[in-house]
Amino acid sequence: MHDFDNFFLPADNLEEAKEFYTKKLGLETKFDFSDKGMTAFKVGENEPAIILSSMPNARPAIWFTVDDAQKAYEALQQKGVHFLSEPFEIATGFAVEFHDPFGNKLGITDYSKVKE
Repeated sequence: MHDFDNFFLPADNLEEAKEFYTKKLGLETKFDFSDKGMTAFKVGENEPAIILSSMPNARPAIWFTVDDAQKAYEALQQKGVHFLSEPFEIATGFAVEFHDPFGNKLGITDYSKVKE
């Protein structure tokens, strides 16, 4: 794992969430996919963002970047990590999620679609 990718938080009402994060916290919108149930906010000049999700069963999660999500998935499986699914395709590459022993949701993602 190289770095943080994003921090996911649930939000019942994206419009109310956007108002809070922009007007009260002063964060800039990184992207707004409200039609897909997600809005992201930049924190300073950092690449990782806070992504609010209104999707059903959304839970807080932290994702980390890796070079290759499939290879990392296989290596972590060998170490006994139990994943919530097989790696799945996202806009920038592939991702997969799992829980730590305490029920916290974590994920790994690669940027294989945006590499040059």
